[in-house]
Amino acid sequence: MDRIIKKKKLTPNRIIGIFIVSGFLAFCFYQFVLGDYSAKLNVKTERITISAVKEGPFQEYIPVIGTVVPKKTIYLDAMEGGSVEKVYIEAGSFVKKGEKILTLANTDLLLDIMNREAEFFQLTNDLRNARLVMEQNRLSLRSELLELDYQINKLKRTYESEQALIKNKIIPSQQYENTKSEYEYLCNKREITLQTYKQDSLFRENQIQQIETSLKRMEANLKIVKQKLEDLTIKAPIAGHLTALNDEIGESKKRGERLGQIDVLDGFKILVPVDEHYIARINTGQHGEFTFDEKHYQLTIAKIYPEVIDGRFEIDMVFDGDQPEDIRRGQTLHIKLELGNLSTAILLPQGGFYQKTGGQWVYVLENSGEFAVKRKINLGRQNPEVYEVLAGLKPGERVITSSYDNYGDNIDKLVLK
Repeated sequence: MDRIIKKKKLTPNRIIGIFIVSGFLAFCFYQFVLGDYSAKLNVKTERITISAVKEGPFQEYIPVIGTVVPKKTIYLDAMEGGSVEKVYIEAGSFVKKGEKILTLANTDLLLDIMNREAEFFQLTNDLRNARLVMEQNRLSLRSELLELDYQINKLKRTYESEQALIKNKIIPSQQYENTKSEYEYLCNKREITLQTYKQDSLFRENQIQQIETSLKRMEANLKIVKQKLEDLTIKAPIAGHLTALNDEIGESKKRGERLGQIDVLDGFKILVPVDEHYIARINTGQHGEFTFDEKHYQLTIAKIYPEVIDGRFEIDMVFDGDQPEDIRRGQTLHIKLELGNLSTAILLPQGGFYQKTGGQWVYVLENSGEFAVKRKINLGRQNPEVYEVLAGLKPGERVITSSYDNYGDNIDKLVLK
C-alpha cells in the first residue's frame, strides 16, 4: 500500500541559502560578463579644465604683431661722399620741400671741378685759335687767288696777241713759247692753289667741328660735376616729418650712405612680419582686426614682400575706413590676421591636451559627470581660441581640455573626484 509523502516547506535557512547562491551567481555574472576592466585613474576636478563643445561661427586666424609706419617714407642718401660741414635742421622737425637739411664738404670734388674748368677754357681757346687761323688762311688764299687771276688775265692778253703775231712770223717763236709756258704755269698754279684752299678749308672745318663736339661733351660733363657739387647740400625732396638724422659735424659719409628719412604725413600703414609657414595662405585683400582704446579697427593686406628673412616675410596692411587718432609711428599692434572666410562649425576650446594627443583623442565626460572616457576625434582648422571638430564630438558634450601630461598613455577612463 502506497504511502503519501508530504511536500517539504521552505525553511528560513533554505531561503537564506538560495539568496546567498543567487547573489554569488549575480556577482560572478557582473564581474565576468558586465565588468569594467578598463584602466582608470582618479582625478580631482579642481585640477582640471572642463570645456563644452559648441556649434557656432568659426574664423581661422593667426595672432601677429605689426608696427605702425608711414604710408610713404623718403630716404635721404648721400649722392656724393664727404664730411658733414653744416647741419641746418634737427631730427624730429617738420621740413618744407626744398629746405636745406645738411651740407657735405668734398675737396677732391672741388679740385676735379677746377681741373675740368681749366680744360674747358683751354679747349675754348683752341677753338678760337683754330677759327682765327682758318680765317687768316682763307684771306691769304683769296689774296693769292686774286693775284693769280690778275697775272693770268694780264698774261692771257699777251698770249692771245702773240698767237696772231706768230702766225705772221712777226715775233720770234722763242718769245711765244715763253709766254705760252708762263700762261699755262699760272693757270695750273691757280688750279692747285684753289684745290689747296678747298682741302685746307675742309680740314679746318673738321677740326673746328671736333673741337666744338669736345666742348659740348666737356660742358655736359662739367654740368654733371657741378650738379654733384650741388648734391653735397642735402635738401628736402618733399614736405614731411624728419624722423631720422644722426649726422654729426665732421663725420665722414660715403657715397650712397643713409643720412636720414622724411615721413610723409598723409596716413599710416602697418608693417607685419608673418611666419613663413603661412606664406602660401597669405594674399592681398585678406583682412585683419585689432583693438585700440577699446575700439575695433579693420585692416586689409595691400602688399606682400615675398622675401623670407630669418623664417619670416613681411606684409603691408592698410586701414579700412577710419584709423585711430592717437596712433603714432613705431607703435606695435596685436592683430588677428584672418586666413579664411567665416563659417559655421563644431568648436572645441583650445587647451593643453593638444600637446599630448596631437588632437587625435580626448577625455569626454559621461552624462553623470563622474567619469571621463577616452575617445578618438578628428580636428581640422584652428585659431588661438578654438579647434574645428570634424568628427568624434557633438555640441553639448563636455571635454577635459587641460594638460594630459600626468595621465600616462594607457588610461582609458578618468574617475572624477
